[in-house]
Amino acid sequence: MIYPMWSFEDNATSKGYMYIAGVDEAGRGPLAGPVVSAAVILPRNFSCQGLADSKQLTPLKREKFYSIIIENAIAAATAIATPEEIERLNILQASLLSMKRAVENIATSNKEIYPDYLLVDGIFKINISSIAQETIVHGDAKSVSIAAASILAKVTRDNIMRELHLQYPCYGFDKHKGYPTKAHKEAIAIYGPSPVHRKTFKGCHS
Repeated sequence: MIYPMWSFEDNATSKGYMYIAGVDEAGRGPLAGPVVSAAVILPRNFSCQGLADSKQLTPLKREKFYSIIIENAIAAATAIATPEEIERLNILQASLLSMKRAVENIATSNKEIYPDYLLVDGIFKINISSIAQETIVHGDAKSVSIAAASILAKVTRDNIMRELHLQYPCYGFDKHKGYPTKAHKEAIAIYGPSPVHRKTFKGCHS
């Protein structure tokens, strides 16, 4: 089934909502680094052909779309949950926490605009009772706002992992971004987990 990328936003607008934010995360599967979320409110005239789930795009295209989204968004913000929070809460709850923070950060970055409706990727709602929400399975392929949030989250997280590579070069974070590749697991076996590894994750043990 083909989903028009604006259909969920249009439906929310028809109900009277004005600022519809797409929310998505990146980094649930890696063995290291934070989980990063983004919330994005796009203008109704936004057009960006080829915008899709960030996982389906090349790094170069993601960077290009990232710049376009940041330049044109009505409001956008990112947030993280740290490896320590992932360990303490579990990855699902940490992901939802980072999503909540991303939504709250929109208000911090833009005092005049705050989302009144959320389109959330997945099946779990965010713990913000004051804002109406709709969850969408595979939302990054069905909603333009969630697709935009997916790209901001992914690019932001990749940049964080490149920075962590400078601190912990032996793991190759700049290449695999913390995902459980063969090279990454071999590095953990040799050097043990770093302070930014998710030590309770399978495959994250020396």
